[in-house]
Formats: sequence, C-alpha cells, structure tokens
Amino acid sequence: MKRLKFSQYFIDTSDDFNHTGKARYKIDYKVVPYTYKGFPFEANYEIHYEADRNVIQINFQATNGNMDWVTNLLFTQKYYDSFIYNGKKITLRVHNGWAAMYKAMKHLIRDRVNVLLHVNPTAEIEIIGWSLGSGQAQLCAQDIFYNFGRKVNLYTYGSVNPWKTNIFNRRKIKRYLRECCNDCYNFSNVNDFVTYLPPRLFGFIKIKRRPVGRPFIFWKLFNIRKYHTTYDDESLYTKYYKH
Repeated sequence: MKRLKFSQYFIDTSDDFNHTGKARYKIDYKVVPYTYKGFPFEANYEIHYEADRNVIQINFQATNGNMDWVTNLLFTQKYYDSFIYNGKKITLRVHNGWAAMYKAMKHLIRDRVNVLLHVNPTAEIEIIGWSLGSGQAQLCAQDIFYNFGRKVNLYTYGSVNPWKTNIFNRRKIKRYLRECCNDCYNFSNVNDFVTYLPPRLFGFIKIKRRPVGRPFIFWKLFNIRKYHTTYDDESLYTKYYKH
C-alpha cells in the first residue's frame, strides 16, 4: 500500500474545507438516522475501495449540524465492551454520545468491509476522520480489529479523546488500542482546543496522540476556527515522515 501525504487525507475527508482544489474526489457520506434518549440524530460514514493502492478506506464526517454538537457534549462515559485479549480482561468505556453514534452504524460498516475484503482479501484498511469523525474513526479501528482481526491504518485530525480510562487500567487499555493499528496518527495541533476534549484530567484518551503546530501558546486555544481547520498544511507533518 502506498500511503498518501498526511495533508491529503485531511483534504479528502474534510471535503476540502479550505478550498485548496486538491481533493481527489468528493466524499458522499451515507446518513444513518438513529434515536438517542428520545431525540433524533444521524451518523455519517463512507467506505470505498482504491484499486491503485489496494486499500479499503473508511471515512467519518466531522461535526455537521446542531445535533452533532449535542453529541459532542455528552461527556459522560459509558460501558462499551468487555472481552479477553491475550489472556487479559479488557473493559472499554467510551464517551457516551460518540459510543451511541458509532453503534448506530457499526453493523453497516462491518457488512460493507466484509464484502470488500471478500473481493480484495489482501487489501489494507485505512480509517480517516476529522474532529467528531476522529472519535468515530478510533472506535472503528478497534471494532475492525476485534471483528476481523485486521490491523488498520488510522489517520485522524483535530483528534478528540473518546476512550475513558483510570489510573489503574490506562496503560493496559492504551497498549491494547495501539495493537489494533499498524499506522496510528491521531494528529493534534497543540493550539487546537478541540484535541484536549474530553479532558485527560477526567481519564479520557486518544489512541496515539501525534502533536503538530508547536510551540504551544495558551491564547491560541481560543482561536478554534484557525487551529482546528489547518490540517491541510503539509509542513505540519515533516517530522513524522522520518518514522
């Protein structure tokens, strides 16, 4: 598989938010309506196969509309799953709103991935998301690994913290989640306020934080419009091509 430039994944999954003209295609996100606590919501995803790179790519849409903001603010943690992995019990807890959103579409995603893997058994799997989509992408990475035994390549931008841990299990959960991935880049501009949510102070984490945009300057956190949307700047990723 030939990996794209890191900035290209953001341009594509964000529908070329900054109008660079470099998007490879326009993503047609599928809409999955669902109800949570009596209120209507929708989940959005897209899956396709790229023959030239032999890749199954899964995209998740960023926050889009008022109800997505409600989802983002449901910070309470929720029991997600419990299972035995390599002889150890793993119990996953997740940001409540994002867990409900992913569960609404997970069976559709699995079914489509299963079909594409049947036709393209050697294909690698890429999962991409920005903002809200970064949380969905991380949940999907674990889900694909758990159900298909396939390690994925995960690229997220403005990356949020969907996983809830505590001081006793944090290391074990992090180790397991990283084993779900081949490549794992949860890009987080150090001046992007969104990437600190939900707060690590409350035990929330992302799989593998990849800081960009240094130096950190506190007042820049209040310019969310700028620092949450400039992940199409290829110069942010220079050091990561050495890995």
